[in-house]
Amino acid sequence: MVVPYTHEPFTDFTVEENRKEFEKALKQVENELGKEHDLLVNGERISTEEKIVSKNPANKEQVIGRVSKANKDIAEKAIQSADEALKSWRKWSARARAEILIRTAAIVRRRKHEFSAYLVYEAGKPWKEADADTAEAIDFMEYYARQMIELGDGKQVQSRPGEDNRYVYTPTGVTVVIPPWNFAFAIMAGTTVAPIVTGNTVLLKPASATPVIAAKFVEALVEAGLPKGVLNFVPGSGSEVGDYLVDHPKTALISFTGSREVGTRIFERAAKVQPGQNHLKRVIAEMGGKDTVVVDKDADLELAAEAIVVSAFGFSGQKCSAGSRAVVHEEVYDKVLDRVIELTNDLTTGDPTNYDNYMGPVIDKGAYDKIMSYIEIGKEEGRLVAGGTGDDSKGFFIQPTVFADLDPEARIQQEEIFGPVVALTKVKDFDEAMEVANNTEYGLTGALITNNREYIERAKDEFQVGNLYFNRNCTGAIVGYHPFGGFKMSGTDSKAGGPDYLILHMQAKTISEMF
Repeated sequence: MVVPYTHEPFTDFTVEENRKEFEKALKQVENELGKEHDLLVNGERISTEEKIVSKNPANKEQVIGRVSKANKDIAEKAIQSADEALKSWRKWSARARAEILIRTAAIVRRRKHEFSAYLVYEAGKPWKEADADTAEAIDFMEYYARQMIELGDGKQVQSRPGEDNRYVYTPTGVTVVIPPWNFAFAIMAGTTVAPIVTGNTVLLKPASATPVIAAKFVEALVEAGLPKGVLNFVPGSGSEVGDYLVDHPKTALISFTGSREVGTRIFERAAKVQPGQNHLKRVIAEMGGKDTVVVDKDADLELAAEAIVVSAFGFSGQKCSAGSRAVVHEEVYDKVLDRVIELTNDLTTGDPTNYDNYMGPVIDKGAYDKIMSYIEIGKEEGRLVAGGTGDDSKGFFIQPTVFADLDPEARIQQEEIFGPVVALTKVKDFDEAMEVANNTEYGLTGALITNNREYIERAKDEFQVGNLYFNRNCTGAIVGYHPFGGFKMSGTDSKAGGPDYLILHMQAKTISEMF
């Protein structure tokens, strides 16, 4: 019997004992920083001379770890390893593969604070954000394991007298997984274990900003008994290793989470049939968003202001689901804006190892410079009413920033900033609110704050996003509760953490026998 899936609980840090346990984990991980981490190819650990040096975005002189860097030769060896391992791994039963995930989840759960502490240091995540990231990683493993057991026997189809018909799922093949740095554990783990549990083999190329947490997760999968060659850990540059893996004729599936620019480039490269390739590659892509919180005149205004602030500034706005736009009815605009300013000015920014800081740093110098340049654009396009300053002397810290009175077509209302910046636009009615909410090339998440049932019903159809929330913030999707993925240039709407996600990693096969 399979125990039903339940969401991994978040840690309550208002409990003194939990805070002390987390502080203990932070100290433990601090003592481990600076270590070297190897590649993993065909079960063998490989150390290379060239390293990816991961640094703490809150303290840019602090080295989190040095991770060996793969090149094309190692990538080729990894592809061949994955192709060979596929022959046996695909024959494992669905339950046996699922048990690897359940065991890995148990290992991570026992070391939950340790993994979260790595997220604090390597990704700059505040305690609550790091804890939620680790919980989501556990959720993905537990949920996908149960999903695979359900799919193991296929789906029911009709049979006629004298004929037996079956509809089953088979693995797609060698899979290249390219996860992001912002959910350095959750998305990395989810996109890795989904192809594994469905019988595929994986080449994991983690984000260069957060490779250490990925290396620690690989260790947990190996400890859980994953056979050699099923997972190959190949950190490296996108232009060298990433392109090589995407283009390779043995690659069958690419799972990518990241920017629109890189995602569309991968989609285009994957479409080309290479010499020796006998299949069409599949691409699962999640490519970001420009997400909107819509506030109607008939709304709880305190709830609206809180939803805008939480959506915009959780993890410094470095979420594809972040609410970087707020569209507010003109009758309540000033009240909502004033309260958003008050709430924003109450937020604390600083070293995420300190529990009291709501926001930590942005991920690196490149992100810092990009966000600060958008803030300068915002000063020309709208009215700066909160924040607007940064400090990169020790880490990459930017104050939560609010702009008011933006034109819907302004750059900071159209382009993904991926930082702690929110822009407010005033509208005259609900029709205009929907028009503005839908006027970007993205369609990932959105929220509507209203007590008007007619508008709620209309928004279900008119608000063009993959994840739509009413009377709450537009971030924080939970595995199994809010399957996640978006429309338009937000990606392939793959719905991670949902009932259809694993099927994207498999091929359906019809088997018919006459008697």
